[in-house]
Amino acid sequence: MTYKINSLEEYHQVYKQSVEKPEEFWKEQAETFEWIQPFSKVLNWDFEKPEVKWFEDGVLNITQNCLDRHVLTQGDQTAILWEPNDPNQKAQHYSYTQLLEAVCQCANGLKDRGIKKGDRVILYMPMVPALAVAVLACARIGAIHSVVFAGFSAQALCDRVDDAQASMIICSDVNHRGAKVIAVKEVVDRAMDLGCNSVETVLVYKNSTQEVNWSDDVDVWWHDIVEGQSKTCTAEPMNAEDMLFILYTSGSTGKPKGVVHTCGGYMVYTCYSFKNVFQYRPGDVYWCTADIGWITGHSYILYGPLLAGATTMMFEGVPSFPDAGRFWAICEKHKVNQFYTAPTAIRALMANGDAWPAKYDLSNLKVLGSVGEPINAEAWHWYDKHVGKGQAPIVDTWWQTETGGILISPLPGITDTKPTFASYPMPGVQAVLVDSDGNELTENNVEGLLCIKYPWPSMIRTTYGDHERCRNVYFSVFKGKYFTGDGARRDEDGRIRVIGRVDDVINVSGHRMGTAEVENAINEHPNVIESAVVGYPHAIKGQGIYAYIISAGMSLNEAFKKEIISTVVREIGPIAKPDKIQFVEGLPKTRSGKIMRRILRKIAAGDGENLGDISTLLNPEVVQSVKEGALV
Repeated sequence: MTYKINSLEEYHQVYKQSVEKPEEFWKEQAETFEWIQPFSKVLNWDFEKPEVKWFEDGVLNITQNCLDRHVLTQGDQTAILWEPNDPNQKAQHYSYTQLLEAVCQCANGLKDRGIKKGDRVILYMPMVPALAVAVLACARIGAIHSVVFAGFSAQALCDRVDDAQASMIICSDVNHRGAKVIAVKEVVDRAMDLGCNSVETVLVYKNSTQEVNWSDDVDVWWHDIVEGQSKTCTAEPMNAEDMLFILYTSGSTGKPKGVVHTCGGYMVYTCYSFKNVFQYRPGDVYWCTADIGWITGHSYILYGPLLAGATTMMFEGVPSFPDAGRFWAICEKHKVNQFYTAPTAIRALMANGDAWPAKYDLSNLKVLGSVGEPINAEAWHWYDKHVGKGQAPIVDTWWQTETGGILISPLPGITDTKPTFASYPMPGVQAVLVDSDGNELTENNVEGLLCIKYPWPSMIRTTYGDHERCRNVYFSVFKGKYFTGDGARRDEDGRIRVIGRVDDVINVSGHRMGTAEVENAINEHPNVIESAVVGYPHAIKGQGIYAYIISAGMSLNEAFKKEIISTVVREIGPIAKPDKIQFVEGLPKTRSGKIMRRILRKIAAGDGENLGDISTLLNPEVVQSVKEGALV
C-alpha cells in the first residue's frame, strides 16, 4: 500500500483496508519514519477510561523526523518561507539545514536556563520564524510546549500559565500586525503580576527597537542566550506516548481545557493527513494562513509539512494590510500551490469585491483549503470561481483541536467536492452518525450526531491535570465512542456535512436544523455579508430562530427583512424562517475567527448581563452594540 493515495479507486481500497485492519494500516504508516527504538505494539485502547496508546514502546524524537532526516537529502531546500507583515520588507528563506541549526541553538539556550524533559514552556509570540524555532527546540529537548495566541489578554495568558505550571514564557517585545504595533511584553508583565508563580524565566525575542520594562530577576533576551550557542544538539529520546504539547481551548464552563497530544501518534497522523489532503508534491510552496497559536498552525504550518519535507510558509500580517489584495499578492509573489485559510477570511475578502483577486496571477494554485467552520455555499462558490478559477479543488476540512489532524475532507483531484460538505472520512477514521440514544445510523440520507468509534493516532489523550474532564466531555455521552459535539448529515453517496455544534442545532417545533444551514441560506442574499443564527426560548415552538445579520450597506427596513425570509424559505423551507432579525455592525468572534454563538444565545434570550469573560474575543467591543440593539 502506498503512503500517499493517488486515485479514487485507491482511496476506496485503502479506506476499506484501514477499517478492516486498522492496526496493520497504521503500522505501515508509522514504519515510514525514523525510530530510535522501533515499536512492537501498535495500539492499546479503552474508551471507557479513556486510555489510548499508539506505538507505546517505540522511542523517537519528532524533530529528527521533521529536520535531521531531510537535511541528509534536501538540506538546501527551503523549509520555512517567512513573509513579513510589512510588504516592503524582504521575505526570508530558512533551509532545512539552517532551520535545524537554529533549533539546536535555541534548544541549547533553553537547556542553559534549566529547561529539561517534561517542563512546560508557554510561547506567546507573533508569527515570526523564532516562534517556529522555539516550538521545535522544546520538542528537541523533550520540553512540553504550549503556544498561546499573542492576542489573548493578560488574564487569559495567566490562566494558561498557571494551569500548565509552566517554568518559562517565551515572548517578543512587540508584535507587528497590520498597521498596529502590539506591546506583547507588557501583556506578559501584567500576566506575571496576576500570578504565574511557576515562571522562572521570561525569554524575550527582540522584534523592534522599542524599549521595554525589564526585570533582571526573570527577564532574559533571546539573543543573549540563543545566539552563539552550538549548532548541534542531541535530540532527546521520547516515548511515543510522552507529551508533545498542550493546547488550550475554550471550555463550556469558561475554564480553558488543556488538550494533550503525544509524540508518536501525532507525528504519524499529521504527516499522513498533510500529504493526502493537500496532495503536496516536491517543489510545491504550501501556505496555511493560520496562527501557530491554534491547532491548525501546529499541525499544518509546522509539524505536518516539515515531517513531509515540504516548503511551508509563515505570514506575520493580516489579509487586509496594506489592502484587501495582500493574500493574493503573496500567492502571486511566491507562486503558492496550496492555500489553506478560514471561511471567515474568505467572506471578508469576498465583501471587498471580485476585483482584488482578479488583479493577481493565481495560476499556480492547485488546491484551496477551508478550515475552522463549515464554509457556506456562497463563499465556497466565490472561492472556487475568483481564487481557484475553477481549476483548484476546494478541500473543506473538518477536524478539531482534540483530533490533532484533519479527519474528514475531500482529497483534491481524487474524490469529488460538493459545496458545504466536508466529504469523506480519511482512511483510518471510522466516523459514524448516531441517534440521541447512541444507535448507529448505517444508512445514507440521514442526520445524526457525529462520533468516531475507533481510535486514530493523533487523538486527544487527556485534558491536562484533569483526566475526568476529558472522559466526561468526549467519552461519556455515547458508550465506546468519541463524541465530537457536532451534528452531521450524510448524503446519498456517503458524503458528510457537518451542520454545527449540537448546542448550535435548533429544535423548532420538533424539527432539528443546524445554525450553519440557516446561515448558509441567509448568506445567499446578495446584500448579506455575514450572519449568525441562534435559538431562543419561544412560547409556542419551543425554540425560535434569531438571526444576527451584517448587511452590505443596506438600511434596515421591512422589505429587506422580507427578502431575507423569502431567501431562507426558498433554500430550506418555511420552518426555517427567522422569527427575529437584528442588524449588527459586527459579530463577536474568537481569535481564530469562530463566531461566539454562546454570547449571542444569551443576548437573544434576554440574558445580556451574564456573558462571562469576553476579554479574549477578537472584538469584545461589538458585544455592547449587539446588546443595545437586541430584540427582546
